[in-house]
Formats: sequence, C-alpha cells, structure tokens
Amino acid sequence: MDRCLLSTLLLVAAAAPLCADDWPSFRGPNGDGLSKESSAPVQWSATENVAWKADLPRPGNGSPIVAAGRVFVTSAEDAEGKQRSLYCFDAKNGDKLWVRTVSIDEQMPTHKTNPYCGSTPASDGKRVVVFHGSAGLYCYDLDGNELWSRNLGEFRHMWGYAASPFFYRDRIILHAGPGKNVFLTAINPANGDEIWSTPEPVEGDGNRREDKNPMGSWCTPVVTSVNGKDLIICMMPTRVNAYDPESGAIIWSCSGIPHSRGSLAYSSPVIADNVCFVTGGYRGPTIGIRLGGSNDVTKTHRLYRKENSPQSIGSGVAVDGFIYRPNAGAPAIQCLDPQTGKVRWSNRGVGANWGSIVGAGGLLYVTNQDGTTLVFKPNPDKYEEIARNKLGDNCNATPAISGGKIFIRTDGHMFCLGS
Repeated sequence: MDRCLLSTLLLVAAAAPLCADDWPSFRGPNGDGLSKESSAPVQWSATENVAWKADLPRPGNGSPIVAAGRVFVTSAEDAEGKQRSLYCFDAKNGDKLWVRTVSIDEQMPTHKTNPYCGSTPASDGKRVVVFHGSAGLYCYDLDGNELWSRNLGEFRHMWGYAASPFFYRDRIILHAGPGKNVFLTAINPANGDEIWSTPEPVEGDGNRREDKNPMGSWCTPVVTSVNGKDLIICMMPTRVNAYDPESGAIIWSCSGIPHSRGSLAYSSPVIADNVCFVTGGYRGPTIGIRLGGSNDVTKTHRLYRKENSPQSIGSGVAVDGFIYRPNAGAPAIQCLDPQTGKVRWSNRGVGANWGSIVGAGGLLYVTNQDGTTLVFKPNPDKYEEIARNKLGDNCNATPAISGGKIFIRTDGHMFCLGS
C-alpha cells in the first residue's frame, strides 16, 4: 500500500488524499510538530544545499505548509496590511503558481513584531483555507479558484492576530480572535457554513484586563484522544479548554493562565502521554494537566503550576515522554518532564525562538529570529547539538518538513532546503 493511499484511510471519504509526507497545517500533519519522514536535511546555508528560493513581499510570522506538491504561505502586500495574500509555489522548483489577495478598508492594529498575515494556511489535499483576521476566512481549490469566503467579524487587538485553522475530519477548526470577539468554531469546508461556534468570555475589549495588564490568546488548538474520544484543546487567556469536536461543548476547563503581568497565551498545548502541557505568555506559568475529567478540573487534574517561565511564543514537542520547549528569551531551549514540570536541562542556543520546534528522522529543528536553525537530538539528559545553519534573513516562522526537504519562510524569502 503506498503512502498516499494509507494516509487517505485516515481522512473522510470525500477528501482528496494527502500524501504521508505532506505538511498540511501549522506544526504538521498531526499538529504536534513531528513528521514521520525518516530523514531531513541537516546542514545548509543561504547558498549551500538550497533547492530553491522565492521572494516574498513583506515580513510575516505565518509558516509555510506543503500539500499536493505545492507550498502555501501568507504575506501582506503593504505595510498597512490592507492587502493580504496567499501565495502558492511549486514545491519542486519554487515557481510561483498563483497569488490570491483580499482587501480590507481599514488598517487594523498590530504589534511591530507581528506583521500582518501571521496565520498559517491549511489544506486537506484538494483545497486550502486561510484566515486573514478581520478580512475573513477564505477557501480556494489548489489552482487558486475561490470556493467560498466567510466574514467572521472584527478581530481588533493591539498585537494583531495569528492563530491558524486546521482540517479535522469533515470540518475546519479555527480559534478566532483575539480581542472582544473570541470563539472556537467548526466550519464546513464544502461551503463555509458554520457547524458550531463556542464563544470565550473576555474582559472589556479583550486587550487589557481591569488592572490594565495585557490579555489575549494566539493559540492554535491541538487534537488528542482520551479514552477513545477526541478532544480539541486550546489555551485561552484565562484557562485551558477541552472541546467536543462534534458539538463544540466544553468538556473540561482548567484555570491558571493569568499572572501578575497579564493573561496571555501564544503557544499551542503539547500532549505527552496523559498530560496536557502549556506555558502562558509573557513569562507566564508552566502548567501540567492530567487528561480526563469534566467541568472545572483545576483542583482535581492540575498537576502543577510553576510561575515565571521563560517567554513562550513558539510551541514545543513531546518525544519519548519528555517536552522540548523553545523560548523567546533565555534559555532558548529547554527539556522538561511533563509529569512534574521539572526542567531537565536548559541551553542558551543562539538567540530568541519565536518559531516552534519540529522533528523528523530522530532530530529536532528550531529556527531563531536571526534565521539560524539549530538541529539537535531529543536527549532528556543533555543538549546534544548536531548543526547550526544560517540563512542570513530574520525569521519568526516554523519550518515545514516534506518530501525530504525543509521549507523555511524568512522575512524576505521562501526557502526550500535539501539537495
């Protein structure tokens, strides 16, 4: 049985097949940052082991995806973010196949470190969907023909938007926000109709708490299975919620995200064995939640809450029962025990990591803000570096791994790395 056919068995019958080596959404095919590919490039530079490089018009924090032989990535066309685009490149040679641009009349607020188009697109193998914040949710076929669009409302936040959609069985899942209008929703990919929508309460306009400290969530949810039942888990500004993917009902929630500096969530939850591991933003708490339970599980299932973690923007991965976490401040990389929250080791790396850790072929990769990718082994006893690869262009995005290649979006370019 070939890889594409095997992958198809995991999808609904109506969906086109995604090959096993596709990277169809943020943090890969399972949303956990890990690829099943046996190998990926280990060494490269801006001129060595570069299969192709394509120009992008503006910096952006959205990451590339790879599906059906195409690379998709978002970029604004202007500094005001009034023209927001989805780019499609040929994965083999980097040819620009098409660009689809949507307009928004008003310049929306954002932070200078979060340029417009901070969201990562997603594909099910026959269509691609992209969230452009207040400009809407758009769905195209792989040739760039618009299938539908959906106005989900205004998402006004002083630091912009960034959460990414993903396909789950017969629906698209999206954490829409931040700002006053925050909800988790399921969308029918055939026509854009809402299947369900679950609002999340926020204080005031969703920018700041009553004590004037910042609040908001840019978390892309993850899916896990507990006792044979799937759950969608998302870190919101004040709590972690687990949703029923069929109805959108909140099965359980766990409080503890707020701290003295704010109520902030940037990274995605990491599932390690029976523990949901999260890190709040702006040096927020590290929290471990034993999976299971119902309603408010703070007292019954929260294993620990450790204050004053390093700044967490990129998401970690779980390998062999341990968490490897990237940090946007020192130390740059850490290994932790998810059962206790204890730090096994810390390493300063070579700078701040806004992108998430990804893995393939027994190695882990993380690209820091100056475009240097560290390659290291997942070793719970020590930091074991394999390579440092400089592209010479700033980067806040997460690499994609597909077809024996690594795809990295920098401020100015889309790189495909590998011979």
